[in-house]
Formats: sequence, C-alpha cells, structure tokens
Amino acid sequence: MTDTGTGEITERLYIGGEWVEPDGGHYAVINPATEETVGYAPEASRAQVYAAAEAAREAFATWSRTKPEERAAILDRAADLMARDAGANTLLARAETGATTATARGMQVAVGSARFRRYARGALEPVEQALPPQINEAGPMGKAGVFGAVAVRRPVGVVTCITSYNNPWANPAGKIAPALAMGNTVVVKPAPQDPLSVFAMTRALAEAGVPAGVVNVVTGSAPAVGEAAVDSPAVDMVSFTGSTAVGQAIGEVCGRQLKRQLMELGGKGAALVFDDVDDDGLAAAVTGIGTTFSFYSGQICTAPTRVLAQRGIYERLLAKLTGYLGHLTVGDPAAPGTVVGPVISAAHRDRVESYVELGRKEGARVVAGGERPAGPGLDRGFYVAPTLLADCTNDMRVVREEIFGPVVVVVPFDDEEEGVALANDSDYGLIDYVWSGNVARAFRVAARLRAGGVGINTVGRNMEAPFGGFKKSGVGRDVGSYALHAYSELQAVVWPG
Repeated sequence: MTDTGTGEITERLYIGGEWVEPDGGHYAVINPATEETVGYAPEASRAQVYAAAEAAREAFATWSRTKPEERAAILDRAADLMARDAGANTLLARAETGATTATARGMQVAVGSARFRRYARGALEPVEQALPPQINEAGPMGKAGVFGAVAVRRPVGVVTCITSYNNPWANPAGKIAPALAMGNTVVVKPAPQDPLSVFAMTRALAEAGVPAGVVNVVTGSAPAVGEAAVDSPAVDMVSFTGSTAVGQAIGEVCGRQLKRQLMELGGKGAALVFDDVDDDGLAAAVTGIGTTFSFYSGQICTAPTRVLAQRGIYERLLAKLTGYLGHLTVGDPAAPGTVVGPVISAAHRDRVESYVELGRKEGARVVAGGERPAGPGLDRGFYVAPTLLADCTNDMRVVREEIFGPVVVVVPFDDEEEGVALANDSDYGLIDYVWSGNVARAFRVAARLRAGGVGINTVGRNMEAPFGGFKKSGVGRDVGSYALHAYSELQAVVWPG
C-alpha cells in the first residue's frame, strides 16, 4: 500500500506472499456519500490471476498438513490485529461502502474480526466421525471379517472466494476464515466497488503469520478478473456471494470443470404478518421490516423486502411503517444522527429508482418516498429515499425481482393458505419471516415455506445456524460449523478389525 499524500490509498495485488504491481494499472474506488476518490485498486491481468491460483496450489501442499493448533493460532492473531486497527478499518469501510459509522464498526469490521475468532476455534473441531463396524462374509472382496470405518473431512484444495460489495469485512471473513481453518488455500476476488477493506484484512493476515501463497488477493473493475479466478485450472472450488445471474454463469463454468461450489445468491424475503399479532407484535414486525430501509440502505439479500400482510392488519401495518419512515434520517454516513446512507454507486441508485418508477407504472401506490431525497449535503452522493409501495400484486416485477435497495413492497392476503402460497410463489428462497401471535401457527407456516431460513417474530439470526437458500437463492450452506463442512470433502477410511 502507498499513500499519494492526499490520504488516498493505492493498493497492489497480493500474490504468493508478495505485493505485486498490477499489469492493468489502477482504477478509482469512489466514496458513495461524497463521490470523492477513496483510493486506487489494482487491475489484475488474467495471467496474474492464474499466477495467484498457482501460488495457492503450491502453498496448499504444506498448509493442508499444518497442525490445526497452528492454523487456529494464526486466525486468532489475525482477529486480534483486525480489532487493534478497528478505528482505521471502520473509517475505511465507511468511506468505500457508504455504510453509517455504526454499521461499518459493528456489522462490518467487528463481525469480520469475530468470524476469524470463530474459525480459530473451528480449526480445532473434530474432523473424524466414527461409523458402526460392519461384519462382512467371505467373498470376491476378500476374507470374512469385521471392518471399521471413519468419515474424515479433508480440505478441498484451492478455493476462489468472490465477495459482494455490501459487506467488505464480514462477507470475505466468512469465506476466508473457515476455508483456512480447514486447511484450504484461497484466491480472494473482492467486489470492484469496495476492495480496499479486503487489502486491510490481508495485511492483518500477513502480519499474523499466514504463510506465503495461502492467501492471495486479486482485484479488477472488469469481469475478466473474476472469470479467470473461476476458470483457472488450479482452482478446486468457488465460493460466491452475489446476484443470481452471475451465480448461474459461475455455476456453468464449475459444472463443466466439476469444481465444487458454494453459492449465496439473491433474495426477496417474504415477511408474512398475520392479523393475530398484538400491538407489541405489530411493533416488532414494523421494526424488523424497517431494517430494509435502515440497514445499509436495503443492500442486503436477507432483508424482508416483500411484505405479505393479512387484510385484517393491512392498513394498520402501512400506517406504522409510514410512521417508522418518518423517523429515518437520510444523509452523510459520517454524521452521528444518520440512519440511512447512500447506495453503493450512481448506477445502482439509477437501478433502484427505475424499479420505483416501474412500480408506479404497474399500479403500486407510493405511500412514502419515491423521490430522490433532498436536503443539506444531499446534492452529491448516491442517495435513495426509503420507499414504501402498497397495494401490490404478486405478478408485479417490483414484487418478483430483487431490488437491493431501501424499497419495501406490500401485498395483501386473506388467509393462511393464500399467504403461504404467495410467499412460495417466488424464484427466491433465502430467508422468510413470520409474525404471528399464535406460536403454533408460526411454526406450522414456517415448515411450509420454501426458504433456507425462517425468522419467527424476529429478523435476528443465530450465527451457528446453517445459512443458504432454496431455489435460485443459492447452493450449499455455511456459517457456524456448516462452513467448515462446506470447505471440506468427506473421505472414507476403512480397515479390517
């Protein structure tokens, strides 16, 4: 890393334990709140991406045989170093993502550090599972005997980690840490919009003692860098977080080359709100749904963006959500009172606004928002007003497609059967939500939802629970010990007793 003297950062690629000048020069990383340059990220060539994968392949031979205690110690030290530099890391994350200070500090940097800490412990989890002995009679396979067996989790090999822009600390950490804990080596390809935080994470890993080639970082603003990180012959597995369309393209390459894959893709979370909720339950539903507006400007795949409200509570819910919006301050993410910052780029702002206009044309009623926010400091930056669209139907594109911004659509339903049918009538199935005053109903409905996760009367998550989606929301599961399973292969070991 070099500093231009203006505070702007100029990064280099990290390949085989060395900081390498990029073949393609650099591109600017833009602050979404100010439209100023935060720093410059390297443009890797295809050859450099392949070199990174080869470096990871060479390092795998040694890293995969290190003691779990050694891997755990390195991951633990890395977590310490990330926490040590939390102040600077928070400022960097806020600058390149537009997240508020609280989100950058608590949900990005702190979660990233915590995930390395979690998988330091994960490196020590048992990898063997004893299987019942089997009595075999004599035959073509050999003599009679009692055969023992264990199933052992082994590292996959070289893992390409392609991460999304909405959390440049937690998302990469959730891939790199469990992959390293299991003895894999990695090639990390961050999102082009905010890669600088990943370089800060990489420096912590290097200082913590990660051997050369175990972690490699390549970046670029063009799709060619990610394509090379996927199709390199040295790569055994691709772990991707991002849009369903890109995930499908990556899956095609992985399918042809028989690479393992872990895909965390889009979401259009259904939030079913039944009319048996009491006042406290309704308030909880409003607060939970409101996270779509307030948490990172709705740029989160788990957000409850598609509200299905039973008619008996429909108008009350709309009124409460409208009131909630009235308390949200849109503005500079560095300002103490800001709740809603900008979206990641001008292109994405235009995309979100085009969906709001599409909703109007489709017949949705704009209850709140719908116009570009105005006010002090909002004449620059990529701001979108939190928007509530009511009287929607399930055939509208704003209901069916992932908007990935601070936009909530509300669809009425009559009874439980219709509510479940509407929730499941989606290409997506990442996380759905149920708010009901009847616990038996809530669990009954949850069992029928085609989603990888269901929150009952909460948008909170248990970070040991498996995470992933049904349908076009992804392939595989991670988080907690499930991530260790995702970055490993099962090997059967059999012996005669």
